[in-house]
Amino acid sequence: MNTLHQPAFCETEEKKSRFLATLVPYDQFADTLAALRKAHPKANHHVTAYRYLNDEDQLIEHGKDDGEPSGTSGMPCLKVLQGRDLINVGVIVTRYFGGTKLGTGGLVRAYSGAVQAVCDNAAIIPYVPQGTARLFASFADAGAMEHACSRPDITVLDRQFDTLGTLIHISGPKDAITELAARFPTLGSDTPA
Repeated sequence: MNTLHQPAFCETEEKKSRFLATLVPYDQFADTLAALRKAHPKANHHVTAYRYLNDEDQLIEHGKDDGEPSGTSGMPCLKVLQGRDLINVGVIVTRYFGGTKLGTGGLVRAYSGAVQAVCDNAAIIPYVPQGTARLFASFADAGAMEHACSRPDITVLDRQFDTLGTLIHISGPKDAITELAARFPTLGSDTPA
């Protein structure tokens, strides 16, 4: 699977209709859609599609036609995201009508082409599932735990000390978090981030 961390944009044209495609990380999707609706109040449509993993690692995906004929826009956009094996992303295609009707086949090609183009412009990266954990070590083992958590892919979110030892809250790739939790007693379950 693949994802992205930075938004991407691309504009395409089909028979004088303009298609402004914006691809964003899913956590920015709702705000970006609201901003695009405000920035482009005269646009005819804001077609959307998204794919993301929820807190239970279930795949949630949807495409919305936003007034275009049923099945001609949202689903073709979603199919491009599926074909690119993208996860935790959303795409918004803002359309300005150019005066010439495209027909159902033309709409499918135009919308899927706009999403293909924005995907080509995006900095696509491999998707790495993330997690968090709270680890504890006695003062005798605290140095070993700190050293084990000093990897560049692990982020220490919080560090606390008490009379028994050190408690740290970490985040990073789920596989690495699981490995560290196996070495040090876990005081909190591994949760997707």
